[in-house]
Amino acid sequence: MRIIDLGATEGRRFPAGRRTKNVVGGQSPAQSAHFALGVVTLDPDGGQVPWHNQEQEEVYLVVEGSGEMCLGHERAVLGAGQAVTIPPGVFHQITNLGQTPLTLVYCYGPAGEVAHWRQELDGTLPCAGVDAPPLPEGARPQRA
Repeated sequence: MRIIDLGATEGRRFPAGRRTKNVVGGQSPAQSAHFALGVVTLDPDGGQVPWHNQEQEEVYLVVEGSGEMCLGHERAVLGAGQAVTIPPGVFHQITNLGQTPLTLVYCYGPAGEVAHWRQELDGTLPCAGVDAPPLPEGARPQRA
């Protein structure tokens, strides 16, 4: 039996204001060929998973807090208990709107480390409206 203790997992800190803890895949000792699963905590007032796309389909489930979700040309506010499905190849971003951390669970498949993690850490993430499609009208700007 493999037990992953998120309280004992440091995870990875990203420049756009978040910490990602891999449960399955990434830096976790638990691996799967079919999916990756993790918990992301966005910093208060603007922490973000910045504008990016990936080959995998994905789901974000907000556990705590509220955030602006941008998906393609759409923009909406998600709160605790709400989830959004993200089709493969579609640009997306979520930004914490609150004064407390936003916590979400992500799951994507198939497994594999998504390129935007490395791009963000290296400072090479495509810029919305320049190297990538523009954000939806009125969206908070991309941080990384």
